[in-house]
Amino acid sequence: MIMNGHGAPSNGTATPGPGDGYANGPSTSAGAPVNGYDQHPSLYQLHNEDIINHLFHSGFQTGNYADTLLHVRGTVYRLHALILSRSPYLAHLMSTSPQTNSQYVIYVNLEHEPEVTDEGFHHALAYLYSAAALASIRPENARAVLAAACLLGRMDDLCNYAYEVCRQSISLDTLPSWLEFVDSVPAPSDGSSTPIVEQHQHLRTAVFGSYAQRLRDDVFNFLIVTLPNLVNFGGQATPTTPLPESSSTPTDAGRDTLLQVFARVPFDLFKAAVESPTFQLGSTHSRFKFAKDAIELRKQSIARGQGAEETVVLAFGGSSTQSTGVLVTRKLRKRQLWKVNGP
Repeated sequence: MIMNGHGAPSNGTATPGPGDGYANGPSTSAGAPVNGYDQHPSLYQLHNEDIINHLFHSGFQTGNYADTLLHVRGTVYRLHALILSRSPYLAHLMSTSPQTNSQYVIYVNLEHEPEVTDEGFHHALAYLYSAAALASIRPENARAVLAAACLLGRMDDLCNYAYEVCRQSISLDTLPSWLEFVDSVPAPSDGSSTPIVEQHQHLRTAVFGSYAQRLRDDVFNFLIVTLPNLVNFGGQATPTTPLPESSSTPTDAGRDTLLQVFARVPFDLFKAAVESPTFQLGSTHSRFKFAKDAIELRKQSIARGQGAEETVVLAFGGSSTQSTGVLVTRKLRKRQLWKVNGP
């Protein structure tokens, strides 16, 4: 049985170590020079920090004087009702759970929350006690922390911090994982998805609330703005590096990289990107040719090629205010009907 995320009987170490991610507690700028003068932390600041550090290390990490047992998956946390009541979600669980020997016993069911990992939930619980938990949020766990913070509720600062780490982590290397996530975020229906699929998508990402769409928009912006600029320099440039004046279209190597990426992009994101005038690939005809080549690659993909047929056309504006554009469509293939003749 794991207690408070640690295997030791004391639920962790009483004092933070260099490897626990919480060393030295929350940072403070109280001692930073202001206008050339050293500003020393006041007595109340020192006192407040001392209380927070005590709550975190003695309360959360070791579980001293706990009055609540919180069960989540295979972990049992010894925690404190007064601190947990900061979360509306946990406060509700405590109010509807029986007390045994003046101790709350609550169970957190994460069966339908795959985005909330054990690690993410641990750091969100830690944040209820102290902002020192922020030191353990990394690109690898930020999305799980965001999901856990959204679930627990009333943790806007933690949500915003974890979201920002997520946003900054979107790169060519991490893009496959983000595309998988975006594929689970429900998009406006084009009639090609069944209600069952759309419901499954909603259930997986509902915990994120508005952050799901914000992350989806961030991935989209990476695809149509950051990535094209990046591959113009063979992947060596930063997103803020300007394009050379003599280069208005991606290099052959860069174009191949874009094609490989867009061959795996979920259809609704692929359609929106190719049709967006912000997606700069030279002329409209160049964008049309790019879309055709990408669709050819997508046809070779088993995951994207089953059950639907994608096409791209050049659409000419019907008035002087409309210009030529690129339109991508998808049509579900008709299922083959088998006729059985009787004897």
